[in-house]
Amino acid sequence: MKKRMWRHGSLLVLLLTVLTVTGCSGGSKTEPEPEVEEPVYTVSIGDTQIRVGETKVQALLDAGMNVTWSEMTSDNQIQEYTVDPEMELEANSYYTGGSVWITESTFAHVSFATEDESVKLGDAVIARMEFNLSFREEDKEAQAEIAFDGVPVTEMTREKAGELYPDFTGDEVMWFSTGLKNYDYGLYFDSSSGGLMKFSAEYRYDVDWSGGN
Repeated sequence: MKKRMWRHGSLLVLLLTVLTVTGCSGGSKTEPEPEVEEPVYTVSIGDTQIRVGETKVQALLDAGMNVTWSEMTSDNQIQEYTVDPEMELEANSYYTGGSVWITESTFAHVSFATEDESVKLGDAVIARMEFNLSFREEDKEAQAEIAFDGVPVTEMTREKAGELYPDFTGDEVMWFSTGLKNYDYGLYFDSSSGGLMKFSAEYRYDVDWSGGN
C-alpha cells in the first residue's frame, strides 16, 4: 500500500514539473471573450417606456392605461376583470392573461413575472407584450402613440425593419431576433398592405409550460 501511494505521489510531482516547464516555455493563456451586451428594444405607449424584464405593471396603471385580466370560468367562458394592483402574486411565478387596451381593436397581451418573493400585482415585472394592431382608420391616431425601439408602429415597414435590425431573420412578412440569450423580438407584417400588424417583445424566463415542477 505504501509503495503504491509513493508511485502516485511521484507521478504527481512529475506532472507538476511538466506543467511548470510548459508554463515557463512562453505558452500564452487564452483569455475568455468578453460577454456581449444584448440590445434591449423598448416599447413605448405615449410617454410610458417599457423594458420587458424590468418595467413593472404599476407603470401602466400610473399612466392611466386600461389593464385587464382574463380568466376561464367553470363553464368555459372568458371572464375579464380590471386588474387589482393590490392582488398578491406568488413568488417565482409567471402569469399570462393580462391585456392593455389602447382602443377596442388595438391591444397588447401581457404576461407578468415574479421572482424570489411574493409581490403585489402592481410590483410584478412585465415579462412579455404582444401587440395586435388594427388597420381601422379611426385607430391610426392612437397607434401613432405606440412605438417599437422609438419608431412609431405606423411608420414601421418590412424594409425599414431590415435596415434597423440586420441581425434579425425571417421573410417578407416576418422579421424576428435569433441567438439572443435573454430576449425575443418579433415584427409581423400584413402581406397585402405591408403595414405592421403585430409585434412582440419578451424577456425569456425559465417557465415549465407543461405545469410540472
